[in-house]
Amino acid sequence: MTIHRKTRLTPVQRKQLADDYYANHIRVCDLIRKYLITAPPVYKIIHRAKDNDYSVHKSTNKRYRCLEYGLKRLSKVERELEEKLKKKAMLYHKDYPGEMVHADTKRLPLLKGESPKENHKYLFIAIDDFSRELYATILTDKTQYSAERFLKQVLDECPYTIEQFYTDNGVEYRGDPEHHAFMKLCQENKIEQRFTKVKCPKTNGKAERMIRTIMEMWHNKTIFKNRQHRRIELIRFVNWYNTVKTHKGINNQTPLEVLINYFYPA
Repeated sequence: MTIHRKTRLTPVQRKQLADDYYANHIRVCDLIRKYLITAPPVYKIIHRAKDNDYSVHKSTNKRYRCLEYGLKRLSKVERELEEKLKKKAMLYHKDYPGEMVHADTKRLPLLKGESPKENHKYLFIAIDDFSRELYATILTDKTQYSAERFLKQVLDECPYTIEQFYTDNGVEYRGDPEHHAFMKLCQENKIEQRFTKVKCPKTNGKAERMIRTIMEMWHNKTIFKNRQHRRIELIRFVNWYNTVKTHKGINNQTPLEVLINYFYPA
């Protein structure tokens, strides 16, 4: 057995120390003076002697272990901070209304009491990147013609020119430019279409978050009598969202206040 050169007691001496303590009843303070070691190793030898263990154990530097843990923790904190900074760098905010409008579609659940054979309705939403102004409607299906109908509604209601329309790659938004109804309407109104990365919906995060907000604050908290009642409540919610609800992303203002301050600066 290899023993470290700085080891004070061999296994034979350790057994002798334990015998002195248990058989000869020598006190710990006397054992310290006899074997010229400190109190901690004496107590360790006495404790391990109960299991007939007189071998030399490797010592562990707990200070080094704490330092190692601290370095690992520090590296973890640095990684988390780096990820936060990357996410913050990816955020953007457009400079004027209509520069970019985010849009998305959501299949609405059936109402309470409706038959599973009933057709689902679809929620179409669009949100202006600069002002956070919301447009929304409920349509019968998720086709290019429904998307075209929704865009016509947005163009009729929107008081400013839309330059870019940012959507996912769904069939209602993307197809053959010469025959796709929605894409043709964008071309007619000189609206540039931009699309998310394939299978990466988080790149359209503002529209995705808007749908989540609508479902949480409107659909999940309202008891609808029928589908017509749901349409009416959606109109009320959109009006409240645009004129009453403040948003942290636009300095705790409402979308209406942002538009007024932009078009009619003080």
